[in-house]
Amino acid sequence: MSYYPGAMADSSGDREVEIFRSPMDYSVGVTASIFGLDAVLVVIFAALGNRSHQTGLAPVDIVSTAWPFLVGLVAAWWLSFTWKHPLNLWPCGVFTVLVTVAVGMMLRYFLTDGGVQLSFIGVATGTLLVFLLGSRLLLLGLVRARRRSRVTP
Repeated sequence: MSYYPGAMADSSGDREVEIFRSPMDYSVGVTASIFGLDAVLVVIFAALGNRSHQTGLAPVDIVSTAWPFLVGLVAAWWLSFTWKHPLNLWPCGVFTVLVTVAVGMMLRYFLTDGGVQLSFIGVATGTLLVFLLGSRLLLLGLVRARRRSRVTP
């Protein structure tokens, strides 16, 4: 039996029964919305960092902090096939966070004057784990609740 969120064996254990859509069933609009939410969360991460370090909250300041991580997010979605499985926590969600941080840090180091201290790498990883995986957990809960309400008369 293959595993993806929502798959389970029926009472005989011989075949899978879906309790909500498989990852391949998400429409382009839903997938784009989830990517858009990820991008907004990366921008919020950058704004929070700018605020805590008092480096400016003007749009240009936030964009200059966020762009390496947004490029990392695009790379992560492409490399991990997150666009096919946008709500999977493992491996897509975790890989998305790790690649977003890794690419973001490399771009900051080589192309900006931003720092890449070990403490920042830890904070960035932790914050993006909470933001990106937390949003997926919430969305999965909403999907499950919606599916249950459709099944239950």
